[in-house]
Amino acid sequence: MAQIHLSWVDIVLVLSFTIFVEHIFLYFNSQRTFYFSYSSISTAVGVIVLMYSANLWIYFVVITLGLFQKHFLTINNRHLFNPSNFGLMMALLLFYHDAHMVLGQLGEEMWLSSTVFLVALVMLIRVNRWIIPIVFTLFYLLFQYTLVMAYDPVMIFEDIYRRFYSVTFTLFIYFMLTDPPVTPSKWYYQILFSFVVAFFASWLDRVYGFRVQHLFMSVFLFSMFTPLLKEKEESMVLKDWVKSAIILFLAIGVIILVEIQEPYYFEMQG
Repeated sequence: MAQIHLSWVDIVLVLSFTIFVEHIFLYFNSQRTFYFSYSSISTAVGVIVLMYSANLWIYFVVITLGLFQKHFLTINNRHLFNPSNFGLMMALLLFYHDAHMVLGQLGEEMWLSSTVFLVALVMLIRVNRWIIPIVFTLFYLLFQYTLVMAYDPVMIFEDIYRRFYSVTFTLFIYFMLTDPPVTPSKWYYQILFSFVVAFFASWLDRVYGFRVQHLFMSVFLFSMFTPLLKEKEESMVLKDWVKSAIILFLAIGVIILVEIQEPYYFEMQG
């Protein structure tokens, strides 16, 4: 059963705020033509269903940061991070004890899971990203089994594959993991991307214990390489390489600072 934390009034406020902020940034972003941006709504939805906080203003802050990097933290007008994912990572960095990642807000209802799958299938085929969720799922199950379950005597394989029953978890795989601007377009790079994201998330689970944030950390770290892969066919000036190196250093720093925090155990019944 779905258990959305925010009320409908709060959701409307967050969505309205997101649309307002997105168009403020569009107005000041000289590299983009001003238009009505529907994509910003997906950023807000991603934060709403994947984050829990008792403070509504935290949603406003992390969504603003996610949209800000989308417009202004770019290389050749290409942003490096999925806005929702970036916002969630900033929530962990800035509000670790007041904002938590959860995977149970949309429950495990079969009809909802099937609907999400059909919508995602159409969209992923259209944007040519259908390989990523398939390959990621296979690698994730493999690495969770070999790197995590094999070293944890109390963990069973059902604990691993049951995560895929969560509608929110599948939303992460179908949409955040496959965001076209920050995922490779060539099929072999998509396989490589799926491999490294699954491996790094599982390795973090192996070393630090299973935490929901590890999946988002892995996407956060490796998605920024996608624009660089695309840029190989174009000219990369020195300042772009320096900018990329600085951002990579900061991204690793964010992951380290979040990971050294004491783990929290927040559970929602699916």
